[in-house]
Parts: sequence; C-alpha cells; structure tokens
Amino acid sequence: MTSCQTQYLLMLLLSVGVSAVEVQRPRGVPLSKRQFYEEGKPFTCLDGSRTIPFDRVNDDYCDCKDGSDEPGTAACPNGSFHCTNAGFRPGFIPSSRINDGICDCCDTTDEYNSGAACQNTCRELGRKERESLQKMAEITKEGFLLKQQLIQEAKRGLEEKKAKQADIQIGKKDLEAKVEALRTVKETAEQPEKEAKERHLKAWEEQKAVIQMEKDKAKMAEVLSELDDDADGSVSVAELLSHSELDPDSDGSFTEAEAQGLLGGVDNVDSVAFESVWNNIKDKYTSEQANTETPAEVETPGEEVREPPSDNDSEQYPEEDIPEEEEEDDDEEDEEEDQDDGDYKSPPPTQTPDKKEDDDEGTMPPFDQETQNLIDAAQKARDAFDEAERALREVDDQVKNLEKEISFDFGPNAEFAYLYSQCYELSTSEYIYRLCPFNRMSQKPKFGGSETNLGSWGHWAGPEDNIYSLMKYEHGTGCWQGPNRSTTIKLTCGKETVVTSVSEPSRCEYLMEFISPAICQEPPSLDAALHGHEEL
Repeated sequence: MTSCQTQYLLMLLLSVGVSAVEVQRPRGVPLSKRQFYEEGKPFTCLDGSRTIPFDRVNDDYCDCKDGSDEPGTAACPNGSFHCTNAGFRPGFIPSSRINDGICDCCDTTDEYNSGAACQNTCRELGRKERESLQKMAEITKEGFLLKQQLIQEAKRGLEEKKAKQADIQIGKKDLEAKVEALRTVKETAEQPEKEAKERHLKAWEEQKAVIQMEKDKAKMAEVLSELDDDADGSVSVAELLSHSELDPDSDGSFTEAEAQGLLGGVDNVDSVAFESVWNNIKDKYTSEQANTETPAEVETPGEEVREPPSDNDSEQYPEEDIPEEEEEDDDEEDEEEDQDDGDYKSPPPTQTPDKKEDDDEGTMPPFDQETQNLIDAAQKARDAFDEAERALREVDDQVKNLEKEISFDFGPNAEFAYLYSQCYELSTSEYIYRLCPFNRMSQKPKFGGSETNLGSWGHWAGPEDNIYSLMKYEHGTGCWQGPNRSTTIKLTCGKETVVTSVSEPSRCEYLMEFISPAICQEPPSLDAALHGHEEL
C-alpha cells in the first residue's frame, strides 16, 4: 500500500463526518476549474482559442475546439464530464457517454436527461473501498511493525557478524603461524627422507649394474661358445659369416671384410679379445638355440580352421547400414568365438630384451627400517601440514563470506538482510519457480526436466525515490536465437514473505510479484492527516 493510498483512505474516512457543501458551478465542471466558469462573464475557451458569451456554455453546441464550453453535454466529441460522486472517488468520463442511457457516474449525474433509472451507489462503493483501504492500511501498519523487528534483527546480526569476523581474524593469525611452523617441520622431515631415498635408489642402481654386467658376461660366453664351431676357443671370420643377421649394413650380403670389421680388423679373436668386440655383435646376434627351439604350428584335431570372410562378404553392408538383428547375431558369434578361442593356449608374448632384463633384475627391494621410519615421519608431517593448510583455506572462505554479507546493500537499515541465504518457491500448472534473493532465480518443469536459470542477482532497480522496490536478476540461460533470460522482482508490502505471481511480459524477460514486510513504509498518523486536511 502506497503513501498516496493511505492518505486517500484518511481523506475518505474524514469525509464521512464532514457536511457536504454544494459549490455552484456549471454541470460537469470540477472544483479545480470552477474559477474559469463565472456566470455573467464571457467565457474563454480553456485552450485560449476564442471567447464566447457565458450563456453559450452547456447550450448543446460545440463552440470551443477543446470542447471546454460543453462540460455537461455530449455536443463536443473531445469533451469530458466530471462526476462529483459524493461519498466515493470523483472522476471523469468522455462527454459522449452523457445521457446515453447507461449509468457511468455512481451519483447518476451523467444521466440527468435520458430517463435512465439510475441509482446512486456512491456511498456503498465508498464504504467498500474504505473497508478495502482500511484493511490495506492495517496490513501496512502490521508490515511496518514487522519491518522494525527485521531492522533490529539485522542490526544484531550485523554486530554478531562483525564480532565473529574479529574472532576469526584472530584465529586466522594463529592458524597462519601454525601452518608456517608445520611447513618448517615438514621441510625438515623431508630433507633426510629425500637423502635416504636417494641412497637407497643409488644402491639399487649399482646393484642392477652389477647384475647386468654379470648377465652380459654370461651372454658373451654363451655367444662365444655358439660361434666357436671348431671349439678351439676362438672365433674366426668364417665362423662369423654363418650368422647373416650380423651384417652391419643389412644389405643381404655379409662379406668377409664386414665380418673382419666386426672382429676389430683381424681374422680371428680368442676369448680375451672377443670381449673387446662383443659390443659390435651382441645387439644383432640371434641364438642358434632360439632358432631350433621355435615350436611349429600344430593343428588341433577336431577343430575346423576358420577362414576369414571374403572381401565380398565384408562389404555386403556398409558399417552404418547393418540391421540391428544381424549386429546382435554378430555379437553372439563373437562371444562364441571368444569362448572357442579360450580353449587355445596362445604362445606367451615375446619379451623385448630390455623387459626381460628388468624381470631378471627384479623389483627394487623394500626400504630398510631406518629409511622407512624417515618416510613415515615425513608423511606424518605432510599430513599435518595439509590439514592445517586446508583449515586455513576454510577460514579464508569464512572471512570472505562475512565481508560480503557485511558490505552488501540490504536496504537503508538492512531490512532485507533476512532474505539472504533463503529461497522461496511458487508452483504453477507447468513450472516451479524458485527465487533465492541476492543469488539467483530459476524455473523447473513440474513434471520432469532440467532447471533453467532465469537470472543471477544484479542490482536494485527501482526508481530513484524508491530504488528498493525492484530487484533485477540478469545473465540467465540464453533463449533460442534470443537474449539471455532476466527477471525483475516487484516488491509489495505485506505481513508475509511470499511469491505471489510470475509472468513473462516480454520474451525471455520475467516479472515476479514478491510480498515482504521489508518494503512497507510507515503510514501517516491520523493526527497528521487531520492537521493537513483542515480545509475539508
């Protein structure tokens, strides 16, 4: 309820006990224009276009272009008739409605010469309106009292937040000191851990090098034995030529000169000299034993060899055009083939030399007890530091949230602060609308579907003299080939806090009616109204 409505109600209430005084004036003229219609003096059209004798006022002939000379007749198409409506609101009707047989003025003055059976309903209408306005005035009064409570609660809440903020800041300093202390403990514990791990890894690398060296020597001796066909304890060019895989340039022609190059430029090397040329041979050499022990493929009796489908069969259907039923059948066949394949034991995958060597070397041995103790101590220090750092981040978040609430514009006296962190819903036949003041506005289909963002909090958007009467929510989900959704919240005074309606006046622009006591204004007192309207 606005202040104008309240003042009008008080004027109506006061008018009940005031005796009506009839002020003489031409029919259809309001009191505000009485001075322009002085009987016995020439009348000047209100637009100043001409002056006529007064007896031509309301003579049922339009002399003035603005129709001001015929306020009480239907002569001028652009004229207007003033309804006095004593006991109710005065008003204007188009002059074309005068004496048209329809009662437009509740005091029946517009049908003075039509013979229409009109009844004066002004007092009844006035009574109903006074009751309605009085009820609105009571709601405004109660809403304003609730607003005062909200202001007090907001004031206490603000003081509590500031006190909490101060306590958290003190605790934050202690926590920051704790984090730095634990950081030092962590770094101190990690240094010996790092050194112990490096020592362990170095020892393991050395151990692996010894193992690799021993394996390499064993391999060299094995190869020397395989290459020494005449068992004279040495390897000759002729013996080397029997291994074509050692051809340096892999051109398919392993010559004596190339074999001699592998042996260091000589025709024959003994076991001692073979060690110096071993690096030239070991990467390409293939063991004779490996060639002879490769198992031949054996067909299992009773099993049919499956032939791959012909090219014609594979192209019978394009991949995307295969019927669903055939795809299912193919899946079942694949499963059967997988089961059949499971009956075969495929040969183990060929291991690369590096992989095989890693397996032979084994995995790194576990840390010794002393190193493990250092690792456990460092991990404990890391866990304590991480926990303290996480607690510090949470405190930082609390401080930021409190600073945001303390500095937020919740109205002149923080009367809207109670809406913060609250949400209000309105359910319609199709949607559930959800308003979370100072956060966001959303819409969700009632019978399933994803939520649509109708805007996030933007700013107060009321007129300059009442800026807190409208909220603006912006940058919501974009409309198809249209703007982003937005919502304007219109606040109305009331005892409750409730969403009453949602509409879409323009595409992707929503309007919500929201009742709250925080918007209620102080109603003027009866004494002030009496003092201000003594002229009645």
